[in-house]
Amino acid sequence: MPRGPTWKVGRQEQAGGSLYYEAAGIRKGETNFLRGQCKNVLFSGGAPVASGPMKVEFYGHVRQYHNIKSEIDTNIQKVLESGQYVMGPMLKQLEGELAAYHGTKYAIGLGNGTDAIWLALMALGIGPGDEVITHPNTFFATAEAIWIAGATAVFVDCCPKTKCIDPSKIEAAITPKTKAIIPVHLYGQCADMVAIKKIADKHHLKIIEDNAQAIGAAGPNFKIGQLSDAATTSFIIQKNLGTFGDSGALVTNNADIDAQVRRLRNHGSTARNVHSYGFNSRLDDIHAGILSAKLKHIDKNNNARRKWAARYTKGLKACKTFDLPVALEGYHHVFHLYVIETKKPEWRDQLVDFLVKNGVDAKTHYSIAIHKQAGYPWGKKARIAGSVANAEANAATCISLPMFPELKAEEVDYVIAKVKEWDKQFASQAPAGKGPAQAGACCCCK
Repeated sequence: MPRGPTWKVGRQEQAGGSLYYEAAGIRKGETNFLRGQCKNVLFSGGAPVASGPMKVEFYGHVRQYHNIKSEIDTNIQKVLESGQYVMGPMLKQLEGELAAYHGTKYAIGLGNGTDAIWLALMALGIGPGDEVITHPNTFFATAEAIWIAGATAVFVDCCPKTKCIDPSKIEAAITPKTKAIIPVHLYGQCADMVAIKKIADKHHLKIIEDNAQAIGAAGPNFKIGQLSDAATTSFIIQKNLGTFGDSGALVTNNADIDAQVRRLRNHGSTARNVHSYGFNSRLDDIHAGILSAKLKHIDKNNNARRKWAARYTKGLKACKTFDLPVALEGYHHVFHLYVIETKKPEWRDQLVDFLVKNGVDAKTHYSIAIHKQAGYPWGKKARIAGSVANAEANAATCISLPMFPELKAEEVDYVIAKVKEWDKQFASQAPAGKGPAQAGACCCCK
């Protein structure tokens, strides 16, 4: 393979808009490993124009552990020494901290985020014969929980800008069987809870917020959990607040929901040897200890995600082949995911493959809408209300770029450089205006 001209490394000098490095051995397009960290060789205006191979992971779990290792280890040791590992004092401590963080009266630790949704439905008396409205471009568990509860999943379209449920599509889907709405705060941005609450109140419906991806997010005039009957979350490791395994929680201001879910999660029991029908869905104390340590850093970590999102957006704003994520004015988006959408569906897999081959662990969330999964609806009850074209376009074009608080600037810049490299190849073929996933009208974005 031919080798390019040698670039010097070491002391930086500004020349012609690029940084040159004085020391021998590094060539254009290669990398310099100093103290174990990969450094880009050539920059222009602060952004890399010639970058060597770099591995950019999608998640930073180990980095986060190392950053707060002493806090996590202290809590784990505290649990181990307590001798109480299930429904113990560390779980009680975490539940109090979660309630305080959300500004709710109650928080209940559970086995996972899926359980949290269907246990909330059961606590509200929603089951067979009832309908629950949500949207089909969310993670599968949202609909799965509706089916576990025995209800019918009704899918309406999403907002083309936020990818959250479009409130303007909800009322047309309501029937006498409709009992609840489950808005998903997808990718880290809140759904329009004010509009959803007005619809729910008008039609006497319950609201359960699926907040698996947006802990710490908020709307312009509301917090998560404030305008609903309950909000659920997942603590699987990938989440903004995640443990080293799986668990979940539910927060609520409703004393009846709190009492019902506490009973249901523990074999129908709230006192030793006294049981009724229930399940086993408990958040173990070791996970509670990990989450308690991490919760203290959630706002700082969310702000880091917002910083990297802003860097992505600034670096990619001139690209022609895809649309960037939309953060609504007045909303506090916490960027669980940074999702771009290609203007041609056939470009999605091409760009993902290009990034992966160049060391960037890009993924898709979620590339098959729920109603397009093989075998749907698997003998369960489901209904699609109206067009779901926005949700289908999102599924066909979405690409998630690496996003976690512990990213480094050179990693984000490397991702930007590689995306721009691909975009340059196809920019002349890009359609004008927004792509199919963002072209539609949406009342919640006006």
